[in-house]
Amino acid sequence: MTAVPDELLRALAGGVLIGFAGILLLLTDGKIAGVSGIMGDLLRSDGRSNDWRVAFLAGLAAGGFALHLAGVAVFMPLENRSFGALIAAGLLVGFGTQLGSGCTSGHGVCGLGRFSGRSLAATLTFMATGALTVYLVEHALRGGL
Repeated sequence: MTAVPDELLRALAGGVLIGFAGILLLLTDGKIAGVSGIMGDLLRSDGRSNDWRVAFLAGLAAGGFALHLAGVAVFMPLENRSFGALIAAGLLVGFGTQLGSGCTSGHGVCGLGRFSGRSLAATLTFMATGALTVYLVEHALRGGL
């Protein structure tokens, strides 16, 4: 019997935790755990209570930091990428989440879990666009960014 690689177990555990967090937020507060929407609503605060948004986002950061302190490699080094390329990539992702009315967590985790056809279309579009982008940047452009 072949042993399961640690990376696969970590990915599986992470997926289960993300799914559980999405279910918990939906069941306790009736809210969708779409990270881009949570962040966008926090930035566009219109006087509503943002306590749960701050706690949710802080929990994401704290979880990654705690794993880092425990010696688990959670952040991959980005070799051959300039700071400008990272900023541009982040802005493009933000634009894409606005264009798609949500992100992979909102559509891919929560929307698919609710059998939303719109979320299925959005998730397939995200994944196809991501694969095409990786191909273009890593192969067609030879990683020139």
